[in-house]
This record gives sequence, structure tokens and C-alpha cells, in this order.
Amino acid sequence: MTDFLIVGRGLAASVIMYRFAEAGISFKTIGKEDLSRSSQVAGGLWNPVVFKRMTSSWMAHTLVPELLEFYTRCEQMTGKKILYQRNIAKPFTEDQEKMLWKKRAVNELAGFLDPRLDLVEHEELAHCKARLGYGTVLKSGFVDMKSFLKATTRFFEKNIVDEAFDHALLEIKENVVTYNTHRARNILFCEGYLVKNNPYFNWIPLKPAKGETLKIKAPALALHNTIFNRNGFILRLPDGNFKVGATYEWNDQNDVPTQKALDELRHKLSQMIACDYEIVEHEAGVRPSSIDRRPIIGRHPEYGNNYIFNGLGTKGVMLAPYLRKKFVFFYLQKQILEREVNVERFRSFYEASKKSKD
Repeated sequence: MTDFLIVGRGLAASVIMYRFAEAGISFKTIGKEDLSRSSQVAGGLWNPVVFKRMTSSWMAHTLVPELLEFYTRCEQMTGKKILYQRNIAKPFTEDQEKMLWKKRAVNELAGFLDPRLDLVEHEELAHCKARLGYGTVLKSGFVDMKSFLKATTRFFEKNIVDEAFDHALLEIKENVVTYNTHRARNILFCEGYLVKNNPYFNWIPLKPAKGETLKIKAPALALHNTIFNRNGFILRLPDGNFKVGATYEWNDQNDVPTQKALDELRHKLSQMIACDYEIVEHEAGVRPSSIDRRPIIGRHPEYGNNYIFNGLGTKGVMLAPYLRKKFVFFYLQKQILEREVNVERFRSFYEASKKSKD
């Protein structure tokens, strides 16, 4: 009997596997790899700055060091390059933005914004549209998500069962969880937006956001060490192609690419670059966001050995490394989870769902 069954094959399940292995917690992971579309499609970008408000991202000073440590460690363990530290070039659309940038760079966002403007060599941003100049975000970059997920699968191959999880086959008792021939003391659901089909956690108020991205060929572009961001992003992938993203759609909840998003992404490209390109790939996935845009981790209100790790939303690459530690401390050392990430904050939704079934 193992300590945990983990359900899922995306980013959430992956970071938990590494942390369980470090902590000596035995586990078996069940899930179909191709169902983790959101993690595979994601640009993997991390940015410590929220451009709309020109403030730091939630807990950025804590999350950035954690993610650098974690993904570097993954590279060492798997022998696969997955972490790319890249500054972000943010073009200005009006002169007032420059003044605000310089002000925030020496105050609230010191260390995340460079107060000097137009730093990158001209050749690096050739064919990128920055008529009024640009600012540089520091301590940013991206994780090659497809490489990360593949490396994780190879590393934990003996722990993974590559099959779709059927909740109807699950039996949860006080001290044991049974699924087909698998038995464990606990179960942890890392299903992303598919938690909506989970009879134990389908009461959680999600607000999933479908996102679509492109992979393009653009021989004239450089961007070897820089991510360009103007109402979207474009970054160079390890294979020499470029990732372009991303869209947000709150009503369409499937993994099928759409013409609407393709048109939007082409428009984003027209605002960012002035060169020819060829579309190589168009992908879609659904981000698992909660109604308050905060993660969802913790224990089921009724079943003491039934846990969830979800709601990583649009900033999963930043959030997951830190939260994996919080979850294990919660499980092993009974540390209290902060309310803003604890599933307990949605208990009223659980109570309402129970009443509706009575």
C-alpha cells in the first residue's frame, strides 16, 4: 500500500511527485498524459510584474526564488534543460508609461524593473515594434512545459499509470483508498479544470479560462535572450521556433483551437512584430482558475484522506513550486494552510451542494 494516489498528469501532479519523492512519501500517479492540455499548451512564462496595475505579482518576492530553485533541481535530477531565465522587453505605448516605469523601478518594483530604458541591443529586438522605446523586466523567464512534463514522466515512469481515471471505480474509506488494484492511505486530486467531473470536489467554484497559443517560424526574428510582451508575448523556444500567446476565453470550455482565437493571436502578432512568419502549430487548453483567482489546496470537508491541489490558473509555473511545499507541510506536520489558498474557504459551497442533493 502506498501513502498516496495522485490523480492527474499536468503541472500540479508533476511538482507534487518531486516533493513526495524528496519527503519519502510513497505514491502512484494515475492519469492520461494527453488530458493535461492546459499544462502542455501553456507558454510557461513567469513574470513578477502585473503590467495592468504596474504592481508586483502576488507573493512574487517569495515565489521567484522558489521556482528557480525547484526547476534547477529538476534539471539536475532529469538531465533535461527546462528553465530559461529571460528578461522581458515591454514596449511603451505612451510617454506617461515611461515616467511611471521609472518611478516604480526605484520604489515598489525595485529589483523587478530596470530603471534604465532601451537596454537591449538593437539586433536582439530587430523587427519588434517598440516605437516609443521599452522597459526591461528582471527575474523573469519561462519553463519549457512540454520538456518538463516529458522529463517528469521518464523520471517517475515506475510510479505512473498512463490511463484515464474513472471516479466510478474509486472507493474511499477512513484509512484506505482503493482504485482497481491500487490501494493507498490517501488520494490527492490534481485534475485541473476536469475537477468539474469529480464527484468529491465538483462543488468548488471554478472560473476556468480557455487559452490558445501559436508556435511560429520567423527567421528574421532574434529574441535569443529576451521575451517580447505587448498585450501578449512572443518567446524563442529551444527548437528555434517561437511561442505566441495567449488568449483568454471564459465561456468556451474545451481544448479545441478556434478561428476566433487564431484571428486574435494574429492581431497580437501584428502589434508586436514586423516580419514574415509561418504558423507551425495552434493549440488550446483550459486553465483551472478559481472564482477568486487563488489556488485551491487542502483536505475534503468530510473525507480526511481525500485532498486537492488545484486552481493554479495563469501563474502555475510561479505558484506550483512554493505550494507543493505548503501542501506537504500541511500533510506531514499539520501546518495550517492560509485561508486564501485553503479549500476550506469554499466550505459554504460544499454545504449548499449537500443540501441540494438531500
